[in-house]
Amino acid sequence: MIETYEYIPMGVCSKKMTFKIENNNIIEFNVVGGCSGNLQGITKLITNRSIDEVIEVLHGIKCNFKNTSCPDQIAEALIKFKNKRSI
Repeated sequence: MIETYEYIPMGVCSKKMTFKIENNNIIEFNVVGGCSGNLQGITKLITNRSIDEVIEVLHGIKCNFKNTSCPDQIAEALIKFKNKRSI
């Protein structure tokens, strides 16, 4: 079953992230706002990868002097998705 999850990132240029997830794998990812080239690259890198793998690689990445980044917000979104499913 494919699940769609929308997340509103905080502290970054991106305005909305949408994930399509099937069997714990990201099968599609879209972002509104943010740095187009970087997010296109990130999209290609995380598509068809497991949620846990993406969280491990992206969580904690900072952007300049911010406490977060778009990659970190992707990881945060996936952590919230996992927590929501386990309730």
